[in-house]
Amino acid sequence: MIELFQTEWCPSSRRVRQRLTELGLDFCVRQVPVEPSQRTQLLAETGVTSIPVLRDDGDPVVVGEDAILTYLDWQYREPADGEAHRARAARARTRELREAGCIERIPRAS
Repeated sequence: MIELFQTEWCPSSRRVRQRLTELGLDFCVRQVPVEPSQRTQLLAETGVTSIPVLRDDGDPVVVGEDAILTYLDWQYREPADGEAHRARAARARTRELREAGCIERIPRAS
């Protein structure tokens, strides 16, 4: 079983969740406290307090977005619908940013 230790507000955690979804992998999300000093269970289980952290069955713990993404790309092959997941996620993220007032709609050229 793949376990992802993370928080919902963490952009790195979001990108790792997205990649796991693109790869079509089932995974268990383990929420950790906001404050690193309160992540005693994470420290006990993985030896670190930073996130995101990935544990894949018996493999060693992988820490940090870049290392996790590299590991996933090395370990797993992307299914045929991986690109479709990426495109849909990009559209959803753009819509969220637009609704939050972070970006404006760009008019289409006629």
